[in-house]
Amino acid sequence: MTVEVRLYGKLRRFASQKDVNSDSTIPVEVSAGETIQSVLRRLGVAREEVSNIVLNGRLAGLELEVKDQDRLGLFPGDMSLLYC
Repeated sequence: MTVEVRLYGKLRRFASQKDVNSDSTIPVEVSAGETIQSVLRRLGVAREEVSNIVLNGRLAGLELEVKDQDRLGLFPGDMSLLYC
């Protein structure tokens, strides 16, 4: 199973493509039952560096399970979202 992780702002440093004008998307292989927290760990991203997490277009928490083909967006603390 694969999850597409999009990194924004200073979190782009965890992607192979770090150019701000390019797409910083990483495919991450996951197993059944894995959570957003385990994806962060796998990428080496500390929880303290992430202010907002979006899973398939919705604000999400670390305990949510990820599934095949999910889209996960990670935003750093200096890019907090205004979400209504």
